[in-house]
Amino acid sequence: MKLLSKNSFFEDKCPYIKNEKFKQEYFFATDFTEDDYQKFLEVGWRHFGNYFFKPVCKKCKKCQPIRVDVQNFTPSKSQRKIFKKNEKIEVIISSLNPTLEIYELYKKHSKVKFNQESNIDNFIYSFYYKSEITLQSEYYYNDKLVGIGFIDKVKNGLSSIYFAYDIDYSHLSLGTYSAIYEINYAKSLNLKYYYLGYYIKESSRMSYKNRFKPYQLYDWNSKNWNLIEKL
Repeated sequence: MKLLSKNSFFEDKCPYIKNEKFKQEYFFATDFTEDDYQKFLEVGWRHFGNYFFKPVCKKCKKCQPIRVDVQNFTPSKSQRKIFKKNEKIEVIISSLNPTLEIYELYKKHSKVKFNQESNIDNFIYSFYYKSEITLQSEYYYNDKLVGIGFIDKVKNGLSSIYFAYDIDYSHLSLGTYSAIYEINYAKSLNLKYYYLGYYIKESSRMSYKNRFKPYQLYDWNSKNWNLIEKL
């Protein structure tokens, strides 16, 4: 792993909790391997491209890394219904391969769901920075691309970086379906965990993350994955 910068910090308004400030530690690195990133992932770091980051808010520890126990995962009744509803979807998992179709889907998702404008340079930088550990998962419904996911493979699991879907197909619950599919994919590779990023109990945008059971939450104080939610 080659570090391109020293660790730095920035503060802003919290995007998840009203009237709270958010502080993030970050650095830039390249040439990172599965072993390199797993060491950071297991202590709460995430990345987009070569930008590594984690929350370091002084008064708040509500952003907790969450991971699913893949080998013991059992879908709920509603998750089984979603999976069955999407049984005709074709999923292709491959090395990174940017296309205009993928970018247009991402741009539409960002605009409609989050009212955010996108540009192709930032998109390529965030998701298609050269990496030996990152894969993309494409979801096709009747030969139409309806979802795109980006995942990292490390020694002990898969880590979901981001998932975008065509808003016109919201009725398919593609976010939930993609997570179930990728958990099953991790299981087929005999991996232990599926990392879902950060979880905030008070955030409705993150409420879906605690529905994949059993799961573990990282405790920033003890520095252990010691909070286990069972079935």
